[in-house]
Amino acid sequence: MKIVLVVAVVLVDSDGRVLIAKRPEGKAMAGLWEFPGGKVDPGETPEAALIRELKEELGVDTAESCLAPLTFASHAYDDFHLLMPLYVCRRWKGIVTPQEGQEVTWVRPMRLSDYPMPPADKPLIAMIRDIIG
Repeated sequence: MKIVLVVAVVLVDSDGRVLIAKRPEGKAMAGLWEFPGGKVDPGETPEAALIRELKEELGVDTAESCLAPLTFASHAYDDFHLLMPLYVCRRWKGIVTPQEGQEVTWVRPMRLSDYPMPPADKPLIAMIRDIIG
């Protein structure tokens, strides 16, 4: 089974809320909410991929020193196995502005389970609640 490496981030604002984004129509798992991030390109580190994805998807800049590893997800889908390092970021430059037409919302960690998420993301919620809040 093919292993797909993606990276994601828990962006935490000054009020302790977490940013999630809704997968747009036309993409796999459309309508589900997820943590921002994306695929790691060949030769790219997870941190560099996350910095690139945050700029491309949300129009914000951050640095590798602002990314703290939190945990990871390992999930077998029907046609691939997902490996997803998850980071926490509390510092970035710019205002979060969706760049790809996706819907985003800031959510209190205790409310994350109110949003339908892909199977790989669901197990991360308990840890996020424990660490963030």
